[in-house]
Parts: sequence; C-alpha cells; structure tokens
Amino acid sequence: MRSSSLAPLLLALSLSVWAQSSSESSTQQAADSTLATATFAGGCFWCMEPPYDKLTGVVSTRSGFSGGEVENPSYQQVVAGGTGHLEVVQITYDPALVSYEALLDVFWRNIDPFQANGQFCDLAETYRSAIFVQNEAEREAAEQSLAEIQSRFPNQTIDTRILEFDAFYEAEDYHQDYYQKNPRRYGFYRWRCGRDQRLEEIWGSEAGG
Repeated sequence: MRSSSLAPLLLALSLSVWAQSSSESSTQQAADSTLATATFAGGCFWCMEPPYDKLTGVVSTRSGFSGGEVENPSYQQVVAGGTGHLEVVQITYDPALVSYEALLDVFWRNIDPFQANGQFCDLAETYRSAIFVQNEAEREAAEQSLAEIQSRFPNQTIDTRILEFDAFYEAEDYHQDYYQKNPRRYGFYRWRCGRDQRLEEIWGSEAGG
C-alpha cells in the first residue's frame, strides 16, 4: 500500500526532471544556433588566438588546419608539406556582440599582408595568410576589407588570399591555448620571430587590433 501510494509521486518527480532537462537542452541548442564561426590563416596559429580571446563576443578559439586535401592531418604532416593545409585559427563568436567585420579588422592588424612566403620568421606555404569565407556575405565583407587595406597601402602588393572554406581540422591538444599553457616559451618565440616589431612597423598604434 505504501509503495503504491509513492508511485504517482515518483512519476511526477521524474516527469519534472525530464521537463527541466529538456528545457535546458532546448535553451542550449537555441544559444548554440545563434553562434557563428570564422576561420583565418595568419601564420603561427599560437599567435592568432590571443587577439581574439580578449575580444568581447568571442566564445572560443581553436588552432587547426584548413585549405588542404588531407583529412584529419597531424601537425607533423602539415609542417612537412604536401597536405595543402594552412595553419589557421577558428573563432566561435556571437554575431550579436561582435561583427564579422570586426573580426576582419583584428585579423589584418595581426598579420603582414605583404609577405608572400609565410608570416614573419615562419617561411613556408603552410604559414601563408588567408581569409576563409563560408558564404557570399563573408566573401563580400572580406573583399571590402581587402580593398580598404589596399587603398591604405597603394604602393604595396597585398598577398593575403580569400579562399573558400571547406573543412577545419583541429590541431593536437598541446597546441590549443599554447600562449596560456607555456607563456615563457610563447613569449620567447614571438619575440625571436620579430612578430610584434613588424606589426608595429606596418600598423603603428593599431598593431594587434
């Protein structure tokens, strides 16, 4: 008799928990559906995470590879050459808080747009600069931003490419947030590569975005 009387209460509690869980799941799905991604190649992907991580509206940054033919390549495969991939950073962001155009502004001010053989001290095809576009709106925004940069530097050739996005392959875990996990090594690498010095030469006080 006692067990029988508890059955309706247990059922009601189970339904309540299920309803709450379902509601939370729907809320999370709705939140995720409002987010967008952007993919940029700016040389060493370690160096492209920090400027976006500090940007309001950016949810996360992930280092990886894009633009090539090999699926799920390892870092060693990419740096050895022959995969067609570039080192990239993929940014997940909330368009309600930060625009794609703002992401482009940060991108330009963290690269040397004139360098054709890589970026800074990293001299290889895998370190070329590029904007990967996923739709016509992104292509138009990217082309407009490129035109603005070209008008700012009319006597120099911009070598940054605008490419169709196909797939993003995440790099190994030790590459993610490298600047936070290994601040001394990261700082030394960045200094040795002359990245900040060159950015200041090109962009002045705007360097780094």
